Amino acid sequence: MSAGRRRPARLAAARLARLAARAARLAVAVALLTTGLTVGCSGAKASPPAPAAASAPAAAPTTPTTLAGYYAQRLDWRPCDDGFRCARLLVPFDYSRPDGRRFSLPVIRLPATDPSRRIGALVVNPGGPGGSGVQYALGARSEFPAAVRARFDIVGFDPRGVGASEPALTCMTGPELDQYFATDDAPADAAQLAEVVRQSQLYAARCEQHSAALLPYVGTQNAARDMDVLRSALGEPQLTYLGKSYGTYLGAWYAQLFPDRVRALVLDGAVDPDTSSLADDITQAEGFQIAFRSFAAWCLASASCPLASGGSAGSAAAAVNAGVAKTQALITRANATPLASQLGHGQVADGAMLLNGIAAALYSTSYWPDLKIGLTEAFAGQGTVLVELADLLYERSPNGTYSNLADADTAISCLDRPWPRSLAAFRAAAAEASRVAPLFGAPIVWGSLACAYWPVPSYPLPRVRAAGARPILVVGTLRDPATPYRQAQALAAGLASGVLLGWNGDGHTAYGEGSACVDTIVNDYLIDLTVPRSGRVCP
Repeated sequence: MSAGRRRPARLAAARLARLAARAARLAVAVALLTTGLTVGCSGAKASPPAPAAASAPAAAPTTPTTLAGYYAQRLDWRPCDDGFRCARLLVPFDYSRPDGRRFSLPVIRLPATDPSRRIGALVVNPGGPGGSGVQYALGARSEFPAAVRARFDIVGFDPRGVGASEPALTCMTGPELDQYFATDDAPADAAQLAEVVRQSQLYAARCEQHSAALLPYVGTQNAARDMDVLRSALGEPQLTYLGKSYGTYLGAWYAQLFPDRVRALVLDGAVDPDTSSLADDITQAEGFQIAFRSFAAWCLASASCPLASGGSAGSAAAAVNAGVAKTQALITRANATPLASQLGHGQVADGAMLLNGIAAALYSTSYWPDLKIGLTEAFAGQGTVLVELADLLYERSPNGTYSNLADADTAISCLDRPWPRSLAAFRAAAAEASRVAPLFGAPIVWGSLACAYWPVPSYPLPRVRAAGARPILVVGTLRDPATPYRQAQALAAGLASGVLLGWNGDGHTAYGEGSACVDTIVNDYLIDLTVPRSGRVCP
């Protein structure tokens, strides 16, 4: 369904950065589209495949049946993928019953380049929920500066149920997901709302049908416990960690459960654990609306911006307002009459898919030129580029198959905090979200409706304080679309040892996104445990 249908909001900037490597071919495809040729856009450089050694369990001398046994594991590292080492980690489904079923999680490590000065392992997570830590770590040579790679092994893992985890979550088929994501999440009448309800109920039912045994155990609290087992298996007395986007929620839970085992935690693009589910949707909708306005201002300052109204000159704010209204009208028209698409794989270029593509491009300013081109084409009746961006966001392959990102995102999000079970609560939240964020509000709220029908009960709303932990660095971007800056402020204030670092920038997350100020502060914190003044905002 639309922008938030199990929300692109939590996808990490790191994954978007990898997808940005595809932008060159996307631009070429757009150029071909403008000449009328039929092409399929798949990207110049696909995300690297999961290493073979990380996709099959390594033989273990014994299978743990006690908590002590899990903590005593030593990883059987094997060479994989251009200098990386891969292994498998076993963790129990239920930590209160360690002799029961277990997950086998893939782990990957890039050894430190200066072993004589090695500090330890830096465990990384890209967010989602549902993002692959293995895939994120595979990009370590471009994602992390040489100074960090010299001192740390970069270690990634796929959380329970995610990616190459065994078992992994699965819910809908590819064609079912196509329909799910294309459902109009801004219902204007009872019939349209009924379809949103039907698709949401179907999603919940398919997850129960295919993954019922996993659903109670894939929450972030358990993933944090898994990360402590990983810390032990790595031989680290304390954890050094970088979590982006929803990875900040994982890091915060780790600090809550194991405060004395924190060495350094960087929580970038923060999620506030204390915010209720629908309030979080509304905050997020505002973030996307602000981010789109920032894009619109950039676009209108350049030549041939498709958001220009063509009327008499007015204030810059009025021009931005007109551009937002013009885009909203486009989405409404496309929901009634879908645009053309030259991708040739059966997806419909309706308003929901166009909005997904817009949301995808707001994660990184490197996508803004592609969004400008996509909107130009869309206003001319061609939705190909925006649908391609939406497909990159949800990890849909040209052959119509998806990764399990959407399934894991939904299952974890629905479990991690309570959701109302009444349609009236969602209706009220959608109305409020539409008021503060007309373009994104209703789609993000209605995009969460599957959680109202979720087959297992969710966790209660947590109070994460991490009392006793060392200083924890919380990083926020002022115009972050997915995790608005106020969430970083709230998380830093809520943590007993939270330290806030802001960046006056655009896009989702800050570290590694072009700010030398942010990068230097984060690097010094990771390497030397230097703690900056809380509340500093990098230009």
